[in-house]
Amino acid sequence: MVQLKQAGAAGRDANGKSRDEGVRTMSYAAAAACALDELMRTDASVVALGEDLGRGGIFGQYCGLLEAHGAARVIDTPISEATIVGAAVGMALTGLKPVVEMRVVDFALCAMDEIVNQAAKNRFMFGGQGRVPVVIRMPIGIWSASAAQHSQSLEAWFAHVPGLAVVCPATPQDNYALLKAAVASGDPVAYFEHKELWGVEGEVDASHAVEIGRARVARAGRDLTIVAWSRAVHDALEAARTLAAQGVDAEVIDLRTIWPWDRETVEASARRTGHVLVVHEAVQVAGFGAEIVATLAERCDAKLARLGAARAPVGYSPPLEAQARLDAAKIVEAATKLLGRAR
Repeated sequence: MVQLKQAGAAGRDANGKSRDEGVRTMSYAAAAACALDELMRTDASVVALGEDLGRGGIFGQYCGLLEAHGAARVIDTPISEATIVGAAVGMALTGLKPVVEMRVVDFALCAMDEIVNQAAKNRFMFGGQGRVPVVIRMPIGIWSASAAQHSQSLEAWFAHVPGLAVVCPATPQDNYALLKAAVASGDPVAYFEHKELWGVEGEVDASHAVEIGRARVARAGRDLTIVAWSRAVHDALEAARTLAAQGVDAEVIDLRTIWPWDRETVEASARRTGHVLVVHEAVQVAGFGAEIVATLAERCDAKLARLGAARAPVGYSPPLEAQARLDAAKIVEAATKLLGRAR
């Protein structure tokens, strides 16, 4: 069993309330490793393949799995993304449930035909005779000092492809529960973890299931709705705290999955607050925020805005990289403008 740090003491949380024994504190990376370990223990058809899995993955998201399950199920592959995904599609069609590691989304571009034309379309092209239950892990986002070819957020590309679910967990709890949900879905899932969330720690309740397509209200509020996913959720929560000090009560919605996305939760919040700001780390031009804003514009009368990165490659130097990053200050500025308040 993959060993993980146990949360709390004497079965109680910081407020003295009773804590379920199944609740543990772990990192975002460890939560994924734990989920995959449990899946592999209960389902012999689950396998993992990709580069560097034997040493635990470059972010530690496979630590302990080779020792627990052996090289026949935790498979180190050659450096060929097209081969990795192509093999996984074949495995899925013959009854396995492969979890594929692309290391970073930037490298998955070498496997776009296998993802877009093979995995996503097989069930439709052959009348449902075949299913492709493959989960393709493609870490997104800026990776400090890694420059333009290792710092992209391309989730909107995959949301555009019929046949793919698109998942973007922001917390250790969701990385645990959504990875399980993705493997159980029976269809291809583009699974986007953030490159700079791996060390973030949080409580994980093993009994808490998360449904693909269901958002989480991370902070309730009445004046403004901020919709985000992945790392941007943490920036949005920080911005909400700053706004609260200025008298603005912001609601933060963690979308969790961008396809399918939870229109009902977002629209209900939009109708209640009357103002919606959609925030994402990806380039703003043609980003998924535009889809959310367009949908809300068709369905309610809220005042709408979006905030994403500039349409420019991420620079290697710290000042250039900082220009590409979203942060809480930029979110506060965009929210203040949307609400029509002077700073």
